[in-house]
Amino acid sequence: MPELPEVEITLRGIAPHLQGRCVSRVIVRNARLRWPIPPELPERLRGQTVHTLQRRAKYLLIGFAQGTLVLHLGMSGSLRILPHGTAPEKHDHFDLLLDHGELLRLRDPRRFGAVLWHTGDIAEHPLLANLGPEPLGKAFDADYLHQNTRNRKTAIKQALMDNHLVVGVGNIYANESLFRAGIRPQLAAHKLTRARSATLVRTVREVLRAAIRQGGSSLRDFVHSDGSSGYFQQHYFVYGRAGEPCRRCGTPIKRITQGQRASFYCPHCQS
Repeated sequence: MPELPEVEITLRGIAPHLQGRCVSRVIVRNARLRWPIPPELPERLRGQTVHTLQRRAKYLLIGFAQGTLVLHLGMSGSLRILPHGTAPEKHDHFDLLLDHGELLRLRDPRRFGAVLWHTGDIAEHPLLANLGPEPLGKAFDADYLHQNTRNRKTAIKQALMDNHLVVGVGNIYANESLFRAGIRPQLAAHKLTRARSATLVRTVREVLRAAIRQGGSSLRDFVHSDGSSGYFQQHYFVYGRAGEPCRRCGTPIKRITQGQRASFYCPHCQS
């Protein structure tokens, strides 16, 4: 599943092509995504100008005068910038045609993504209203993490992946952040000390920023808006490396299952 770095890179890729542009047409080939694409969307968007583009958690928000287009890539989605007239393929479900001859195309083989419309304050949308702070923002700091894990008996890795605690830290980057912090994924969240909270906040930010710099991870169905791939996966310390030697100490990396997701850690470097 595309995680925060991949979504941020997607935003940065599409923004120069959409900012200030007018929508000339909307094409919906398959409205049956995770939630149905609103049938009135093509009419609502025709003739509207893109005013803002931003990311909240893993949602892409395209702001217009009359509302906000909410996009989510789901498990297999990607957005591409293409010329008008580019023939669609099997899993190309949604096109936003722009007035300068380009289009924004959603490809989503598994159809777990979303294309939604919201009028009013976007922060009050049901999918966004109860989200935690951004991991790269000032609100996510050591005091916040320590205070908000005091009553959590769940494992710290699962807590990191809870969007009510902090948004966008998915499975790959939670594993990598915990390794860099020297914390085992099984540690109960309420046992996280103030000092270790500070370390974990720092490593979460380091990992996410490094992933963004390196173009994110090349996931099975994910590519950037220009069709290119990222290469952060070449720098994984633990994720997907079960049985391989730790890059720091040589101890074989272990794999366990937590909440139906794979967790990877070094039993020597993490405690």
